[in-house]
Amino acid sequence: MGSIGQYIFRSTLGAFILILVSLTATIWITQALRDVDLMTNRGQTILVFVGITGLVIPFLILVIAPIAMVISVGHVLNKLSTDSELIVMNAAGMSPWRLFRPFLAVALVVSLMVAVISAYLGPQSLRLLRSWATEVRADLVTNIVQPGRFMSLERGMTFHIRERRPNGLLSGIFVDDRRDKKEQATFLAEEGEILKNDQGTFLVLQNGSVQRKEAGQKDPAFVVFDRYAFDLSRFAPGSQNRNMSMRERYLWELAWPDADDPIATTQATAARAEMHDRILAPFYPFAFVIIAYAYLGAPRTTRQSRGAAMASAILGVAVLRIVGFAAIVASVTNPWALAIPYLAIAATIGFGLMAIGRGMVIELPPAAADWMNRVNERFWRRFAPRSAS
Repeated sequence: MGSIGQYIFRSTLGAFILILVSLTATIWITQALRDVDLMTNRGQTILVFVGITGLVIPFLILVIAPIAMVISVGHVLNKLSTDSELIVMNAAGMSPWRLFRPFLAVALVVSLMVAVISAYLGPQSLRLLRSWATEVRADLVTNIVQPGRFMSLERGMTFHIRERRPNGLLSGIFVDDRRDKKEQATFLAEEGEILKNDQGTFLVLQNGSVQRKEAGQKDPAFVVFDRYAFDLSRFAPGSQNRNMSMRERYLWELAWPDADDPIATTQATAARAEMHDRILAPFYPFAFVIIAYAYLGAPRTTRQSRGAAMASAILGVAVLRIVGFAAIVASVTNPWALAIPYLAIAATIGFGLMAIGRGMVIELPPAAADWMNRVNERFWRRFAPRSAS
């Protein structure tokens, strides 16, 4: 890669990092504000708040990174065209492939990052999030819940204690669990304590009763118990691996589940769809950068609209991603739909590379381009600042 390629690579990678950080931070803030009750109602520190909400960032990057790359490629190509550098490079005999290589290198960096997040970092962050949330919930019961007050541990689950004894025992416990829409359960116990082990965090109730009412049933069922372990981690007792959601599993766990794992039988179709979605994720940056360069990489005169080309590139990227998402969702019930995103990506890469190799200038039909230019002119006339009279 020569000096020109290094210049384009640095410019594109720098723009990508700036856009990725800005978009991720903006979306993360909007998501974090939903969990601000960790500090206000649950007595957690700002470090715990930032740590828990920050664990969703890998999955935000997974979605935002390909989009940020398209924006950065479009920005650099538009800058090169505005400064007439594309025309000069083309007049100097530089081949389209030589100009395309630095953008392809950026796509390789983004694809590697997406692959690592999709296969390992994303599931690992969700596992940490579940573990941390369980600890926060246990701390809420043992240290924060005030005697005599009803407090919601989470949506659909209300907790109340009569008093907290010096030895850590809780007395007069009331738990109303409505998280499952099919069943409502109400627990009453004389006393209880928090127990942590390898299987999770539990509230062990002693000398109490549970009232369960299933949806559609008139009468509830009563059960009296001497000792009952209430799972605060929201997961059934047993192996942690068996109770993980699809998003929490590593890619190799989806591809080769254990024989006694429920995913191998009851959720096989959903696991297959999730696995293929993660396999496809690193290919989207390559397809996106090819779409962007195919529309914007060829030199244009001032009479040729780059705005219409940019809009076409964005539309192409959106259509490809929507097709992939819809096919993955449909593949849960129709396995043949898994072939659609692979074919769409392969066709996009193939036709895009052919257009780049031939130096084709891809443009919209004249009527569509004129319509988009008129809409663009009306938009800027309407919102342009008016000069003072």
